[in-house]
Formats: sequence, structure tokens, C-alpha cells
Amino acid sequence: MSEKELNSYRFSPFQEPTDEMLSQIMKEVAEEARISNRRATEAYLAAMLRDIAIKQARWAEQINRVVHGRG
Repeated sequence: MSEKELNSYRFSPFQEPTDEMLSQIMKEVAEEARISNRRATEAYLAAMLRDIAIKQARWAEQINRVVHGRG
């Protein structure tokens, strides 16, 4: 099946997709989901690392205040 054929197909109650079309559509959706999931995971981990760095800096600041008698 050509890409043009696949791109021209629209789900409708009057025309069922062929097994080949449905398989290709499902593969493309699965790939898009994998990419989206990877991006979301990377963004989540980056945010966690930023939060960890901020909290570590705050704790270091508080510890220094206590150690140097300013807290």
C-alpha cells in the first residue's frame, strides 16, 4: 500500500479499512505514542533533577548557617 493511499483513507461507517491499512495505522500510532512517552519521561526527569538541585542548594545553605552559627 502506498503512503498516498494510506494518507487518503478516512475512517467512516461506509468504508472499512483493509487489514493492511489498519496495521499500518496502528504501527504509526504506536510509534507516535512511544516518541511522546519518551519526551514526557525526559521532561519529567529533567524537572526532577532541577528540583533536586534546588533542594540540595537550600539544604546546603541551611547547614552552612547552622555550622557557622547564623541559623
